[in-house]
Amino acid sequence: MSRYAHRPTTLQYSFGPGPISPAVKWLIIANVVMFVATLVYRPIIQFLGLTPELVVERQWIWQLVTYLFLHGSPVHILLNMLGVWMFGVELERMWGTRQFVKYYAITGVGAGLTVLAVGLLPLEFGAQTYRAITIGASGALYGLLVAFAYYYPDRPLLMFFLFPIPAKYFVMIVGAMAFLSAPQSRVSESAHLGGLVIGYLYLRGGRGGMTAEIKYRYLKWKMNRLRRKFDVYSGGRSDWDRHVH
Repeated sequence: MSRYAHRPTTLQYSFGPGPISPAVKWLIIANVVMFVATLVYRPIIQFLGLTPELVVERQWIWQLVTYLFLHGSPVHILLNMLGVWMFGVELERMWGTRQFVKYYAITGVGAGLTVLAVGLLPLEFGAQTYRAITIGASGALYGLLVAFAYYYPDRPLLMFFLFPIPAKYFVMIVGAMAFLSAPQSRVSESAHLGGLVIGYLYLRGGRGGMTAEIKYRYLKWKMNRLRRKFDVYSGGRSDWDRHVH
């Protein structure tokens, strides 16, 4: 059933999704509080920002979560929180708060694990990432963006705040830009790509998410293996086979 009583005959544009939802509100508050805290005491970033070297060698596992709540400048936090509000509110209304928070956490931590994996690559780019500090909610934000495009593929988004394009193409473009600029960018594009990929895999997994998809693929493989082992075919190979079950 449509959420709207009628459809307008002309394309209409509006800024933002309307009143803020509960989880989005508390995420923004938490990020602003942490940003103020880093202005007062800058070493917080070294302790809570994501540094693969510290995660691997000192087991500072909490950094895979805490890095999401740190930002380096007013513009950084403003753009990220604007995106969380614009895409997150509508998703939270659709999913409910619990599912929204779960998705946000999975894509945010997944983006952090992607940064960690890139840092372990035996390449110069990997070595730089291994010792660098990654901060910001961008990984989770890119997860929200791919979810928004997944459910509203034709909803227009302003590319570079200038011209509208459908959300599905917007995600393709920003994903390609992140991939191509990753080796030489000072921004953690690996976190952006991680958020996009983890979010997409989770959504493609259906209601149970990526875990359900993996279980389904495993069970399907196991059943096919058993069929081959016992020479079982759908409908049987003969009249005699069809009566043996």
